[in-house]
Amino acid sequence: MITTVAIQGVKGSFHHIVSQQYFDDSVKLVECLTFDRVVDALITKESDAAIMALENSIAGSIIPNYALIDKYDLHVVGEHYLDIQHNLMALPNQDIESIKEVFSHPMALLQCKEFFKNHPHIKLVEDKDTAEVAERIQKHKLKGVGAIASVMAAEVFDLDIMAKSIQTIKHNETRFAIVKRTNSEIPESEMTKASIKFETDHKRGSLAAILNVMSDCKLNLTKIQSLPIIETPWKYAFFVDVTFENYTDFKKAKSIMSIMGESFKVLGEYKNAKI
Repeated sequence: MITTVAIQGVKGSFHHIVSQQYFDDSVKLVECLTFDRVVDALITKESDAAIMALENSIAGSIIPNYALIDKYDLHVVGEHYLDIQHNLMALPNQDIESIKEVFSHPMALLQCKEFFKNHPHIKLVEDKDTAEVAERIQKHKLKGVGAIASVMAAEVFDLDIMAKSIQTIKHNETRFAIVKRTNSEIPESEMTKASIKFETDHKRGSLAAILNVMSDCKLNLTKIQSLPIIETPWKYAFFVDVTFENYTDFKKAKSIMSIMGESFKVLGEYKNAKI
């Protein structure tokens, strides 16, 4: 049973929202300002599970998180998609002309840059976490300072929302991984998605051969991401997500790919949340 979950950010963050939607309100949060700290909380058993953002529909993959899951032999046991709505907020009784600086996570700033072109007097400053900025504004009563965060953050920290849904692309989703120290607890019959990692040599067609195995075994490739292998210049590891209707198809592909791919590894087997 999950009683504690580590998240990147504080109460009111998007990771906090995911914890409530995936688990429930009763789980205790271990608030972490970095993903390295999230992983540390998990491997030291300070938390039972962790939530880690993996990719955003606008900004793309959060590559370091793939590397963290791999490096510490963690297991993806589930996933959750969250509609990300960014809101500009500040202390009450101010208007947008009185806001001189807006602090937020770099990805949030990137996703809202078109909005701020219409407000050139506002200085944008990168920070560690969306909701943590909202907390700081409330704690220190910072006037003239705004945050970009969730509606929940505004509610938790008693801030006024000056502008809603300010992200450039209105349909904005982030995919989060539910991570644990051990492999999935659901039966094979319920598994419809897997995350794997492998390396290939520099022979012509080596990657194509593995992709052909996936196709021949009725796997649907939903994600492929390369990551440089630091110890070996110009060699790459591939992080791949596949979906399937029958676990036996994946099991067959897994047995073949483990022979064909170097350092083949299953990062997680779980239920596909995007159907």
